[in-house]
Amino acid sequence: MNRLLLVALIAAALAPVHAADPAKPAATPAAGTKNLLPDDGDAAWKDIMAATTPPVPPAEWNQKEPNKDEYDAFRLKMGESAAVAADKAKEFQARFPKHAHVDDAKELRTEMLKAAVSLGVKTREDELVALVGKGGGAGNSGAAAAPAPGDAFGKRMSEAVTAARKLEGKGMKAMLAEFEAQIRSIQKDFPDRPEVYGALLEVAQGLGGEKGIAITKEVEASKAPDEFKKMASGAREEILAEQKKTERIGKPLDLKFTAIDGRAVDVAAMKGKVVLIDFWATWCGPCIGELPNVLAAYEKLHPKGFEIVGISFDQEKDTLEAFVKKRKMAWVQYFDGEGWGNKFGKEFGIRGIPSMWLIDKKGNLRDLEARDGLAAKVEKLLAE
Repeated sequence: MNRLLLVALIAAALAPVHAADPAKPAATPAAGTKNLLPDDGDAAWKDIMAATTPPVPPAEWNQKEPNKDEYDAFRLKMGESAAVAADKAKEFQARFPKHAHVDDAKELRTEMLKAAVSLGVKTREDELVALVGKGGGAGNSGAAAAPAPGDAFGKRMSEAVTAARKLEGKGMKAMLAEFEAQIRSIQKDFPDRPEVYGALLEVAQGLGGEKGIAITKEVEASKAPDEFKKMASGAREEILAEQKKTERIGKPLDLKFTAIDGRAVDVAAMKGKVVLIDFWATWCGPCIGELPNVLAAYEKLHPKGFEIVGISFDQEKDTLEAFVKKRKMAWVQYFDGEGWGNKFGKEFGIRGIPSMWLIDKKGNLRDLEARDGLAAKVEKLLAE
């Protein structure tokens, strides 16, 4: 059981399960004809690794317990994220068949599809069945990634998940706390199983905050294999980045640059406007999928004071300029050609795109998840 399988197992099984609403069919990012990955194999693999990280629960859930609809929405969001990772892994196999990680990509695609289906993305069931056969993982509630009954360690892991799920009514934090307690008990009986460290790191990322950071430090100081120590370091960076992002809410955003068309941009000087900061790239399938919504919101609300600032993760300026012109994207774009090394991406802890932030008319950051219901959110801020 590697980290990818643990992601599928824990994310699918710990996510609360509710009856699906037949009036709201699950949307899913489908693999299109446009490439989702950059042209360099190593960069593409790095992109895939970032895509396998499950979305972090909203920070406000630490103060206010989410309701059923919020749970359902986040559960589906995790599934859609897994589906995107599966699409990227499939593309990686086709475009980089001689790369050292091609076999890993094959395994990853299967596990991410299992997680996606388990989390409610039912439109990917046929694809999963075609890939692994019937009974190979299209079940519910994490059954897709369940261990074999004869595996004592796997059985204990499954029991740990079940125990955590019993606390669903008490919220995600309670479930993760119980799962951690179960994992530490398992570790006493199976001290040489490195998968335990992977499970603890998933707990760390789910909990976040100081508790999550403490777990990552514990793993780094343990006898865990180097692979897991590296994962711990990466997990801690992600938690710290999320903390910093949350701390930015309600404060001005320092963002100045010269756009690709020569325009000077200073978000602090845009007070009186509602500003969307759109972290994206022309090679990002989900970003392009969101573009019609962004264009529609801009066309409708720009006359009322809505502005957009694009932060491009592209590496080819000509490609970006041609795309912006073709799609009639009138707003400014930042470009430095560094891809995932993008200056503002690193500064603001952006680990996945599309990522959309909203700035209110006072110049303060108000929303880190503006993608859902963008137009309505903008209208609300414009009315303040």
